[in-house]
Amino acid sequence: MCLTEDTPTGGIAGFILVLLLAKALFHVHDHYKMKGEDQARIEKFLEDYKAMKPTRFTYADIKRITNGFSESLGEGAHGAVFKGMLSRDILVAVKILNDAVGDGMDFINEVGTMGKIHHVNVVRLLGFCADGFHRALVYDFFPNGSLQRFLAPPDNKDVFLGWEKLQQIALGVAKGIEYLHLGCDHRILHFDINPHNVLIDDHFNPKITDFGLAKLCPKNQSTVSVTAARGTLGYIAPEVFSRNFGNVSYKSDIYSYGMLLLEMVGGRKNTNMSVEESFQVLYPEWIHNLVESRDVEVTIEEEGDVKIARKLAIIGLWCIQWNPVDRPSMKTVVQMLEGDGDKLIAPPTPFDKSGSSRTNAVVQARHQNFELEIIHEMEE
Repeated sequence: MCLTEDTPTGGIAGFILVLLLAKALFHVHDHYKMKGEDQARIEKFLEDYKAMKPTRFTYADIKRITNGFSESLGEGAHGAVFKGMLSRDILVAVKILNDAVGDGMDFINEVGTMGKIHHVNVVRLLGFCADGFHRALVYDFFPNGSLQRFLAPPDNKDVFLGWEKLQQIALGVAKGIEYLHLGCDHRILHFDINPHNVLIDDHFNPKITDFGLAKLCPKNQSTVSVTAARGTLGYIAPEVFSRNFGNVSYKSDIYSYGMLLLEMVGGRKNTNMSVEESFQVLYPEWIHNLVESRDVEVTIEEEGDVKIARKLAIIGLWCIQWNPVDRPSMKTVVQMLEGDGDKLIAPPTPFDKSGSSRTNAVVQARHQNFELEIIHEMEE
């Protein structure tokens, strides 16, 4: 008589099969649950989008939107920007912010303020992420990139936009800053106006972006307290570096705008890295030659274009006056840009005959030849 030993092999195989089946069902359930949550998020976003409200995303959402941060659009001082997709019809730019600290409440409060800004010349905030130490901002995607891409001399036909278009861009940026200074519940000081932070849409309308350094203050208050210089070198107003030049106020944005305007006219940066790699801000003294019709470094063929370039140059020179009181308000700048410019008079150069820079902090206020409303500094 032959005896065979019973083995549990069949039972084990059956148990493993049950486990695999349960795991597969779990993955299917998890997949459809995630798809359902994604769809719910998209529907919530579209609801917020129509209501002009920014949506709060999780960091997992941000990774999915950007396909794992696969396509970089560039990197700045405050973070990297990636291309993303919320749906087939909605492309976005996602900025991942550096150095996130705290519980994010200050960031959320700031986002709440920025989310209420709705102006044709200010980038609209679509959403944000404040998940643990992760901070991100979600904006519309602009294929044309920033204004920096289009800063070129007139003889560079492949890049130069033309003087009429440059004037419209300059006016759009000015209207955006005027809205930030006067059109919101609080005065918003941007503190980082430069060509990289002006995006260009499909119709070449400018959009001010990157409010990472912005400060809010009541409308009846002109000066603000800052503990350190903030902004991009070459565009930072003198008083932001040294209080000897005056108080930090909304006029600091005017200076940055003026430097941007002069770069648009010249098609070049007003900054330089020396051999010792020390950063220098170059006062655009050559602009005075353009204004006074002397030998110029900008080739302009049409008489009408010369008129536009001269107007933009004069306005830019007034905006970069070292004494903040001498700079026009953005409301006055808009009026000057919308005028024909024939009666505009350039300010004197801040250089004496020997070519040395005048650094006296107490500069006597000059008569401003705008023939427009002069808006004086407000007191705290």
